[in-house]
Amino acid sequence: MIELHEVGKSYGGVPAVDGLSLRIEAGEFVALVGASGSGKSTTLKMINRLVEHDRGRILFQGEEIRSFQPEVLRRRMGYAIQSIGLFPHWTVARNVATVPELLGWPRARIDTRVDELLTLLGLAPASFRQRYPQQLSGGQQQRVGVARALAADPEVLLMDEPFGALDPITRLTLQDELARIHRTSGKTIVLVTHDIDEALRLATRIVLLDHGRLLQAGTPAQLLEQPANPWVADFIGGADRGLKLLALRTVADHTRPGEQVEGVPLVATLNLREAMSAFVARRVDRLPVVDAEGRPLGAIHLADLVPQS
Repeated sequence: MIELHEVGKSYGGVPAVDGLSLRIEAGEFVALVGASGSGKSTTLKMINRLVEHDRGRILFQGEEIRSFQPEVLRRRMGYAIQSIGLFPHWTVARNVATVPELLGWPRARIDTRVDELLTLLGLAPASFRQRYPQQLSGGQQQRVGVARALAADPEVLLMDEPFGALDPITRLTLQDELARIHRTSGKTIVLVTHDIDEALRLATRIVLLDHGRLLQAGTPAQLLEQPANPWVADFIGGADRGLKLLALRTVADHTRPGEQVEGVPLVATLNLREAMSAFVARRVDRLPVVDAEGRPLGAIHLADLVPQS
């Protein structure tokens, strides 16, 4: 869907992105991760031509992005940023409807889409449609920003540190919402974040950049299990890499089917890091496992979570 071939961008002779090659497939959730100055935001902005690349080629759906008018390209790519950028004198409904109105959608279709997206993001239309941005919390404003980015059903959703300014609880809630949107829509998402835990939690593939160059790309498990070098290992978790790896897997992955044990059961969808906490808190070495409806599935053993030497 999106291809970068030896792409470069310099400012004052200093490369911000240097010979970057990357392919993003339809339906992927890709996180661009790196320290400040790694080139991740510049890379994102080059994809929708907010920043023009100096060298190389960027393709969207097989076509060089410079063959598109910038406004046409951006309407096919939703864009959400940390500062949100809502129009302060417009209602929530009108903010969300910005791109559909530019595209000339019929009013009934726009109203239906606005209500659909507000509901999807946990903002009851009857309560929030006519509010103004200053009447919303930071988390609510960010939800409206995401709704606006999704309004015209873009093929790609680009997100630049969208949750960086939010408190930890609100941030986790919105991460859950974004993960659910990705699961249900199958939409291609490219997320810029400096938070490796956010990337590990959300992305199907992580692209780690340093000084505009690609250091490593792979699934969260691949980066945790096989970091390319000691710097990558430290960046993605250092001594905590084992615990982070547990958070990527679920109780269902290690359930022994049909086995019966006593105790308060764990739900199969729980991640193994949470399961480990339950074992430590309860001081047991095995626990029953149930599905989301409470039906017995088997048991999980503490020994199965701890690698044997």
